[in-house]
Amino acid sequence: MSVPVRYKVVGVAASLAALTYLDRVCISVLAPAIQKEFTLSQVQMSWVFSAFTISYAMFEIPTAWWSDKIGSRRVLTRIVTWWSTFTMATATAFSFSSMLTLRFLFGIGEAGAWPNAARVFSRWIPARERGIVQGVFFAGAHLCGGVTPLIVVWMTTFLSWRQVFLVCGSLGFLWAIGWYRWFRDEPGDHPSITPEERDMILRERNIPAHEKHDAKSFAAVFRNPSSWFLCVMYMANTYGFYFFITWLPTYLEKARGLTRVQAGAYGGLPLELSVIADIFGGIVTDRLVKRFGARLGRCSVGFAGYAIAGVTMVIAAGSGSAKTSAILIAVAGAASMFTLAPSWACCIDIGEQRAGVLGATMNTSGNIAGAMSPLVLAYLVRAFSDWAIPLYVLAGLYFIAAVCWLMIRPDRPISKMLGTGELYSEAGTPHAL
Repeated sequence: MSVPVRYKVVGVAASLAALTYLDRVCISVLAPAIQKEFTLSQVQMSWVFSAFTISYAMFEIPTAWWSDKIGSRRVLTRIVTWWSTFTMATATAFSFSSMLTLRFLFGIGEAGAWPNAARVFSRWIPARERGIVQGVFFAGAHLCGGVTPLIVVWMTTFLSWRQVFLVCGSLGFLWAIGWYRWFRDEPGDHPSITPEERDMILRERNIPAHEKHDAKSFAAVFRNPSSWFLCVMYMANTYGFYFFITWLPTYLEKARGLTRVQAGAYGGLPLELSVIADIFGGIVTDRLVKRFGARLGRCSVGFAGYAIAGVTMVIAAGSGSAKTSAILIAVAGAASMFTLAPSWACCIDIGEQRAGVLGATMNTSGNIAGAMSPLVLAYLVRAFSDWAIPLYVLAGLYFIAAVCWLMIRPDRPISKMLGTGELYSEAGTPHAL
């Protein structure tokens, strides 16, 4: 029995997620060598980290809008080619300013990758499978992100930091070629799909095959109150994520006294545990939606994940044991990632045919917070000489995110904001409820 084409699409998308994290995470391990060569302070290195995130946030929505116009097949090919080029170009940096410029350009290139993945899933995945599919997607990202610190530490035993960037960046070109040759924006256009699978997807995805790009439906994304609560909620997630992939190894080594190898191993643990949390979160949210409906099925998972993350991070900050603190930080990080499947599934539930734009809006707000994360840590540590304070700040953000989940309504999509009261038939044409 052959594997359904939609599951192959999910597998290829998960490999995309893995590549994004490989190229993002490697710099956190290489940071000490970069700082030493360019004589960078902790604050300056934080600006290097944030340069990527700032441009990434700036170009999220425009890139998602572009994909709505020309399709994710071409846009994702451009995204991966661009970011791979500038990952490799990072090896040519010769100063603090050049490093800032290259990382900023890298962020422009990668912007829109995950909203485009949400757009792909909105067209290829039936509603009943959205949670687990999002979980698998993020699991691919976190698995790669979790093992990247150890891989990069190993690579630095025989390669310079510049050569590591060259190796990591080169992999994306192979992905881009394969994606463009194989993928199609609409299931009906794929040469390998069966009529049965095609018809099932069109019947159960609840969006038209070729939707209109009208301003009214675009504006409805921003008028929906749930969109704003999704954005605030996601700021906590991305703020924490950028702590894990930037300063966590340094925190464990300098503030907690672990060896470099131990710091690398524990530094990857939040993302490694997140692999389990991603998949489990997707399974749980889909099952709860099936039994209790969209609101309870999505929001209860989101609330529980952030509540656990906040409590665990508070305990980690006050722990007297370095290894216990490292493990608790990893648990808190995984608990926050438990919410990713319902978060992005909500973007599809609420955004419908504008899932890419809503996903980009949510991801933009998250990356604004992500850009602040390394900078806030650096300035707080410099001002108070206490690494525990940034952990308490992160715990507070997790608690705010938990409250946001009480306000999110995945059962109220943008079609209701438009007042059309329409769903879509299996042929992709609207019919009145």
